[in-house]
Formats: sequence, C-alpha cells, structure tokens
Amino acid sequence: MDFSWSEEQVELRERVLEMARRDLNQGLVEREASGVFNHDGWKRCGQLGIQGMPIPVAHGGGGLDPLTTVGVLESLGYGCKDNGLVFSINAHMWTAEIPLLEFGTDDQKRRYLPGLCSGDWIGGNAMTEPGSGSDAYSLATTAERRGERYVLRGSKCFVTNGPVADLLVVYANTDPGRGQRGVSAFLVEKGFPGLGFTENHDKMGLRTSPMAEIHLEDCEVPVENRLGREGAGQALFTHSMTWERACILASAVGAMQRLLDACVRYARERRQFGRPIGKNQMIQTKIVDMKLRVETARALLYQAAWLRGRGRSIFLEAALAKLHISESWVQCAQEAIQIHGAYGYMRGFEVERELRDAIGSRIYSGTNEIQRSIVASLLGL
Repeated sequence: MDFSWSEEQVELRERVLEMARRDLNQGLVEREASGVFNHDGWKRCGQLGIQGMPIPVAHGGGGLDPLTTVGVLESLGYGCKDNGLVFSINAHMWTAEIPLLEFGTDDQKRRYLPGLCSGDWIGGNAMTEPGSGSDAYSLATTAERRGERYVLRGSKCFVTNGPVADLLVVYANTDPGRGQRGVSAFLVEKGFPGLGFTENHDKMGLRTSPMAEIHLEDCEVPVENRLGREGAGQALFTHSMTWERACILASAVGAMQRLLDACVRYARERRQFGRPIGKNQMIQTKIVDMKLRVETARALLYQAAWLRGRGRSIFLEAALAKLHISESWVQCAQEAIQIHGAYGYMRGFEVERELRDAIGSRIYSGTNEIQRSIVASLLGL
C-alpha cells in the first residue's frame, strides 16, 4: 500500500487547510452555544469543491479517489474546529451523494448531483425511527404506490441536516411483510407536500450540525424519485453505510492531530514546580499515547480508503476504522483536558468541546457495539 502524496494532493490539502483556518472558525464559540449552522462556511467549502470530492467530474464533482478524499477531509478536520459543520458535510456526501451515484438513474443524477456537489443543495438521509436504531430495518414508515406516486407515512428521528436539507434519502417499507427486503429508498425534496420538520434537536456535542425529526403525513413522492428498485433499500443502505463508516471520521483524525499538537505546545509552555510540565513522565505518557492513537487511526483510515479505491470490499476495514478512530478520538480528547487541567475544563479554552463532539462518534454510523459485532461475525464468531 502506497500512502505517499503527490504534489497536487499536497497542494490541495494545504489549500483546504488554509481556507479552513481563515474562514471556518470565526464566531464558533457563539454559534456552538446557540446551536447555529454555519451556512457561509458551508458555501465556502462548496466553492472549494469539498462536498463534491468523491463524485465524478461528469456529474459536477471533483472526481477524487477515496484516499485523496479522506486526506483532504483530514486536513479539513485539522484546520476547522467546527466539528459540527464538518460532520454535516460528511453526512451529505456519504448518505446522499454516494447512494445517488451508485443507485440513481441518469435523470436523478442529472437533477440532483450537480447541486449537491457545489453545495447549493444540502443533503442527508432519514433512516432512524423512534422505534428503530441499531435494528435499522425495523421500520414503521410505509410507502404505498398509487399510480405514478408513492404516499409516505411515518416519522424519522435524528436526521442530520434535517432542518436545512434540500434533499433527503428517505427509507420506507413498500412491502412490510418482507421485512428488510421490503424496504425501499426515496428522494424527497424539501418542498414536497406532507413533509414536515420539528425544531432542531438540542445535542450534547456537534451542536452546529442541525438535526431534527421529520414527519411524513401522506407525503407524495413521484415514482421517478424512487432510488433504486423496490426492495433495494437494504443494499442501498449497506453500501452507503460502508462508505460512511470508512470515511466519516477522516476529519476526526485531523482533529486528533490538532489536539496532539496543542498538547505538545502547552506541555512545553506550561511550567509547574520550576519546569515545563512536559518534563513530567505522567504528561509524556499521555502525549505518547495520543501520538500512538493518531498514527494507528490514520493507518486504518488510509487502508480502508486505499482498498476502496481499488474496488475491494471493505466491510471489515470500514468497521475497524470507525470503531478505532471513534474510540481514539474520545480518549485523545479526555487526555487533552487532563493535560490542560482546569483550563481544559473551561469553555473558553475550547478543549472540552472536542470531547463533547467526539463522544457522538461512538454512536452514529452504527454504534461501536454494532461494529464489534460486525467484526466478530466476519471473524467467524
């Protein structure tokens, strides 16, 4: 496996890093406290082509391979402290764009992908319901075909980008008697009659990424907006989730590197008992452990992306990457707070926010308990 970067890749990563530092962090403390989405930052990322990176040029994207894409997202996570904004971008790419690219008709790709790639449109997906989470296909939402339309009824919760989305991939039962084989997917636009949203959820972390419940009350969706064939929802969702698990925490690797660098600087500058705290073995151990987590997380991320770029199945590698990176992010954030002491516990130092943002990564994209079950099953257990 070759993880070296070309001059063009390095230039792109540096350009994204510079933009993130310059344009995406202003006012973050206030936005995070109020749970406000950074629309201007989203548009700035769109202008640089970030949202369209994994989509072919023919459909309005950047045509980047998976390894280049996660490398750029890693740089974005290093430069942008707004983890909520970056999370929304990831959800948009892996749960809306990728299913469209793989399962969409030529007409669907023509209608939706250019706007999603440019950032003019915001996408997301609606799968989870109040009664289904890890049991993903236990759906109460139904879709009944009536002539040239489907009528969708039900509710979805924890919909990332829900309050601001222009397009959602909504999963519903077209044949409840077939269980998971009766699940289908639909492209539902913001203005479709019968589609409603609750107010934004008030979350512990990732507060600048909007999340809401959606309600489908006889929501009419044209037949041409069914994504894939009837009953293909399981294949579509599995494909999307494999990409998501492999790539969604690329930015977290960048965030961990940022935390590590901040802790090294602080350990050199902060003096106690007449010397820098970095001379204390306890602090050194924490920082070395952080370094180890960053490097192993990066290796798993790059491996999954490299294999995906070569058309290999990455079901195992994606689960391992999601599991290890999320656990490492939480542990690095905890260590960063401990190294900074009371300052790390204060909101103004912006370290405690990293922990609140990181904790969610052990839940979304399939809980870490589910990832362990996947790995165990692939090992024949």
